[in-house]
Amino acid sequence: QVQLVESGGGLVQPGGSLRLSCAASGSISSIYRMGWYRQVPGKQRELVASITIIGTTNYAGSVKGRFTISQDNTKRTIFLQMNTLKPEDTAVYYCKTDAAGTDYWGQGTQVTVSS
Repeated sequence: QVQLVESGGGLVQPGGSLRLSCAASGSISSIYRMGWYRQVPGKQRELVASITIIGTTNYAGSVKGRFTISQDNTKRTIFLQMNTLKPEDTAVYYCKTDAAGTDYWGQGTQVTVSS
């Protein structure tokens, strides 16, 4: 079993920055890929960015050039540096990983971009 705990969400003005963190615990040796997803009302949860244990990254087109995903492999923690935030980035952000056919999700952290 894997547990994921997110932190770092909050309220920021357009153009501002936030950094999200997600710490994994439990059977972390089985983790190969971790990622950030977000969900807004009326929309399907979507991938924002992901990273593998060897550092391969993937980004949604809407965040390329603004967001950066990174990791600390020793601590099995991932980060999402979000710059030049836009109101459209407002969502609940979830950390996700998978192991042995099971998906694991964090509880989510709210990010609100508003003046």
